Formats: sequence, C-alpha cells, structure tokens
Amino acid sequence: MIKKNITITFEDGRTASIPSNTTIEQLLEREHPPTGTRLEIVGALVNNDVVSLTYPLEVDSEVKLLTLAEPHGWHIYRRSVSFLLAKAVRELYPAARFSIEHSLGTGFYCNFELDDQAGITEEQIAALDARMRDLVERNVRIERRKIAFADAVKQFESEGQIDKYNLLRFRNPPKIVIYECDGFSDLAHGPIACQTGVLKYFKLISYPPGFVIQFPERDNAPELAPFERQPHLFQIFREHKEWGRILGVQTVGQLNTFIVGGEIEGFIKIAEAFHEKKIAQVADVIASRKSEVKCILIAGPSSSGKTTFSKRLAVQLRVNGLQPVTISMDDYFVDRDRSPRDENGQPDFEHIETIDLKLFNEHLRALNNGDEVKLPKFDFASGTRTYKGHTLKLDEDQLLIIEGIHGLNPRLTEGLPAHEKFKIYISALTQLNLDYNNRISTTDNRLIRRMVRDHQFRGNSALATLRMWPSVRSGEKKWIFPFQQEADIAFNSALDYELAALKTLVEPLLFEVKPYHAQYAEARRLLDFLKSFLTIPVDLIPATSILREFAGNSSFRY
Repeated sequence: MIKKNITITFEDGRTASIPSNTTIEQLLEREHPPTGTRLEIVGALVNNDVVSLTYPLEVDSEVKLLTLAEPHGWHIYRRSVSFLLAKAVRELYPAARFSIEHSLGTGFYCNFELDDQAGITEEQIAALDARMRDLVERNVRIERRKIAFADAVKQFESEGQIDKYNLLRFRNPPKIVIYECDGFSDLAHGPIACQTGVLKYFKLISYPPGFVIQFPERDNAPELAPFERQPHLFQIFREHKEWGRILGVQTVGQLNTFIVGGEIEGFIKIAEAFHEKKIAQVADVIASRKSEVKCILIAGPSSSGKTTFSKRLAVQLRVNGLQPVTISMDDYFVDRDRSPRDENGQPDFEHIETIDLKLFNEHLRALNNGDEVKLPKFDFASGTRTYKGHTLKLDEDQLLIIEGIHGLNPRLTEGLPAHEKFKIYISALTQLNLDYNNRISTTDNRLIRRMVRDHQFRGNSALATLRMWPSVRSGEKKWIFPFQQEADIAFNSALDYELAALKTLVEPLLFEVKPYHAQYAEARRLLDFLKSFLTIPVDLIPATSILREFAGNSSFRY
C-alpha cells in the first residue's frame, strides 16, 4: 500500500512533503535543520506538542526543532542527562541508594548511599563522570518502547526498582511507555533524547553528603555557569527530606499508599503541624531579638504562600507578646504611566522601580523615629495612588511586617539600619519525588498553585496563567533569586500532600487548553505529570493551611 504524503512546515517557513509515519529523525536525514541551529537537536514541538525524535508524523504538521536553548528542549535535555546519570549509577554501584532530589542552583542535588559509607567519595563521583562521558562518546541508542502493563510491573519488580513498581501500583493502562538504553530501563515521564551523543554538557560537583549534577543555563547554552552554593536552601531541603524519610513518604507511590490505606488525614495533620512548628520557631527567633528588630521582610517567588505565612507568623508573634503591623508594598506602586518598561516596551510590573522607593523609605524612617505617616492606597482600577485618610504610628511594642517579591532587595529598605531588619525567604520546595531518579519541579508546584488561585480569585483561565508565567519567571530571576542569600531564615511552604489535593481543581482548567494554543505542550505535560497522583478531597485541607490561599475557604482574610 502506498503511503499517503503529508506536508511538514518548519518554523522558518520551509515545507516538505513526506510519507505519513515518517519519524522526525528520518525527516532530518532528508531535510537540513533551519539555518542558525548550532546546538544538537534533542526533540521537537509538533503541532504544539513536545515529542521525541522517534515520533512518527501522521498528519500535516508544524514542526519546531528543539535544542537545550529552548524551554521545552531544556526540559528534555535535563531529563535525558538525569537518565544517563541513573544508568551510570546502576552500572557502577547497583547496590547504592540513589535519588535525584531537588534543584540547587543550575543543577540537581543527588543523594548517594552505599553500605555504611557516609555520602559519596570524590573517586566515586569521578568514576560516574567517566562512565557518563564514555556513554556520550559511544553515542548509544536510547529506545522508546511501549510494553504491556503486566510486563512493566514484572520488569521493575525483578530489577529491584520498587519506587517505579509502587508508582505503577495505582495505575492500570494497558501499555506503559519506558525508555531503554543498553540494559537499563526507566519509566517515561516525558520525551528524552534518542542518542546519548547529544548529552555532552554537564558537570558533577561534590556537595557533601551527596553531589550536584549541573546543567548549562538555557539562556547561555551550552556554557556551564560557575556553581554557587546555597546553604539556606540546601538546609531546608535536607530538613524537609529527612522529615519525609521519617514518615515514610519520599515518592508519589508512597503517598498514594497512604491515601489508599486511609492514613492521609493523619498525614495531613502532621504536615500542617510541621509547618506550624517551623513558623513558631521563626517567631521565637524574632522575639529573642525584639530589642533591635523593627521590621520583618518576607519575600519569595510567585505562589510561595507569602501572604498566609505572614498572617500565621503574626499570630505566633502575638503569642510572644509582640504586636505586628502589616504594610502593603502594593500601595506604594508608582502611577501606572510611570512604571518601568521591559525590552519590548511593555510595562514591567516585576521591576523594583514600580515601587516609589523614595516615599517608601521616607515612611520607614519616620515610623522608626516614632512619627506618624499618611498611608497611601493604590487604586488598581485607575492605576494611580490615592490617600483616604489612613495613618500609622508605631507603639513601642509594635513592629512592621512587609511582604512582597522585593523584600530582600537592600534598595527597598535602605532607610533602615541592617540590624533592625529580619529577612525571611519563602518558597515551595517540594521534597517529594515521582520516583528516585525523577524529581518533582518546585516551579511546577508553584505554577499549579498559581493556576488554581488565578481561577478562584482573579477569574483567569489556565491558558491566561500559562501565557503570563514566562514573564513571572523572568521577574523572579531578576528580582528575587539573586537576593535569597540575604535572608536570615528560609521557610519551605511545600506540603507533601498538596498536589493530590489540588489535582481535582487544576485538571479541568488544563483540559481547556487546546492543541491550537501555543501553551498546549505545557498543559499536556502537567496533565501527564498529575496522572501519577491519587486524589484527596479538598475539604481535608485545614482552614489555616497555606494551601487555602490558593484553594479558597481560608479562615484568614486577604
């Protein structure tokens, strides 16, 4: 039977007529990549869906080739190099307890335990590096295969990959997609490269007790940036991970076991109690410095739970005999027509100079001196600052709480002496893994929170949130992450049960994103990711939980 021809349109406008079921790999053997492609191609965007190079083209398609310099290609590249690392560990140290745990700088922190050995040695890191580079040099094939569900369960159980077996326990599709490479197999959690030869750019860095696998920065690919240690973040990740180990929930499969076993309500109570304990400890530290601390600054990226955290911290400060007063940074916005512009001439609302820094610091100094100030109120409808007669004067036992994305930037509060400021960095740093060598992105965690909140309280669709998310992320990189080491304390707002609870709220929103939307690939990726979670009723989320800031029905007023 003669194959029907289909038309392929490349991003640069070129077209090609090819037989249907031609793979992208085969297409590239016939058609040269668009001019200007200097990095290896690791995948493709076909009709707004991210696929591997072995994907068969069956209908007329728009094809964009992906390298690690594009957002989707960067995800493919990191996932592929992580697969390569897991294969090297399995080959060299099959008895090791190994896991890729969380992001750290421009890489992932990896845990490695072997027998009674404390951590991983420099020699073992060097051996892993050598094995990975040998695999790159030999350009070994990575095959994408569909196998029967029963065969997948047997395979992972026989290989001792119990984390993957547990993940499959609560799913029952007839077929499972896996990746195989020279005797090593892994569950597919998204497309990966089909050859090891394209995975050249990485670095293994000792970070006791484990190590970091570093990737190129997407904006500067394929260069590897100087690695910067982040002791604050590392410490709260390790603390949360140890808490997960104690409770026996480190992977989604283990969380699902708690849900099925009827233990989830108790787990939620413990998770929320852990948060409350940490917030109380922060309040105790501030109270111990009450003679000098005049201002508490709370900063963190979007959807980290800053507002609820500040309210719960205020309660704990009152327990310690202090009287916190909150100032809204939003009320100090400059009039909208004076907002800074980005490189495209659009208003840049993430920029620190959207805030009237001169007025803000004048008010801080006045309040610190015991004077009364007239508080502004920003009118978001008109985009202008107004005054409605509100004033503030601090009593002796009162202190300010200021919450917002620029809280750790020294320019925001240059009117106050450094010793009078207590700075807190907050983010949702999930410790939960899908399985031991497939992590859950903290950014995805926050994005799901943001989509739920934007729909509940701002009337935005998931599509609208996905469209604005790159701009939000760009602002975080410029105005939040560079200052996180300024913090006196870091707080992790992630809750290990939250994605199981938010799943029922976010899935219907993601289904509204269609293949003709540019954001379809991202929506599909998140939906595939959420399939691993069993759901729990939203009603089980306590009224004071940080999650109520996103899901609604909080006992706090916002």
